[in-house]
Amino acid sequence: MTRLDADPVPSVCHAPDGSGTRLLEARVVPLGGVRGLSVHRTLPQRELPMIGAWCFLDRFDEDRARMRVLPHPHTGLQTVTWPLAGDIRHRDSVGSDVVVRPGELNLMTSGVGVSHSEFSVGEEEDEMHGLQLWVALPEHASSVPAAFEQHRDLPVHTVPGLRATVLIGTLGGGTSTATVHSPLLGADVVLDPGAAVTLPVDPAFEHGVLVIDGALEVDGIALASGPLLYLEPGRDHLSLSSGSGARFVLLGGTPFPEELVMWWNFVGRSHEDIETARADWEAGSPRFGSVAGHGAERIPAPPLPNVRLTPRRRSI
Repeated sequence: MTRLDADPVPSVCHAPDGSGTRLLEARVVPLGGVRGLSVHRTLPQRELPMIGAWCFLDRFDEDRARMRVLPHPHTGLQTVTWPLAGDIRHRDSVGSDVVVRPGELNLMTSGVGVSHSEFSVGEEEDEMHGLQLWVALPEHASSVPAAFEQHRDLPVHTVPGLRATVLIGTLGGGTSTATVHSPLLGADVVLDPGAAVTLPVDPAFEHGVLVIDGALEVDGIALASGPLLYLEPGRDHLSLSSGSGARFVLLGGTPFPEELVMWWNFVGRSHEDIETARADWEAGSPRFGSVAGHGAERIPAPPLPNVRLTPRRRSI
């Protein structure tokens, strides 16, 4: 997916009861033009740009919509697409042309440059629910070749009352084969009604919890669908409970050690990195390749702001 808010307004961040936690409120952002989807974005935030290497989190949950996102570029990141309802056709500049379906993880690595498009399958409006996440590439992996992976047989960690599909990294006895370049965790977790489960996690990781359906308590903090709960490193387990049952996404990773500049669809280390990427996209540079089936149609880059882009630093 592409960002239309090149200079986004940060959401309010506040602390619930509990040590080392924050609730990050979502903001609504239009995607793909006036007739496109609207998404709820919880990362990045001014106070917390990243959780581990996770630097972007959108949730799209339209009951009647069609996705139509023309070719657009990426640098310095991986896109992680996890659809919950609705089929999406993904085409990219490395030659991929696949249908993205619920229950299948789709991972695209940009390296120094890639472009792709995303369109609903069929001509009728339908449910379009899912998550789009970005993972920042560390400097040692920022020039890896562009690539696309689709994972259909994801590992599942199961204990009484809980079932977790492991998208990225390791949770319990399940390890995903999805390629990542820094210590990360991503899991789609279902908690049964009335369940209370202690879930072991890596204490070196910071974590985020986003409820998709239902209501959940995490370490005694009540969490409904909408905001992202941030949990600082140092926990070796999460205490989870739900009276009605819940489905949620658990993200984690070691705090990212590098300073990054993020603007539009680009991740770099400096203003010059972003400026060069934008100029290359606007000039039709071979750096980003081409996406078959769209001709000259593409999303133009917005103008750069009249200030020097600087790294976003966390304040929590």
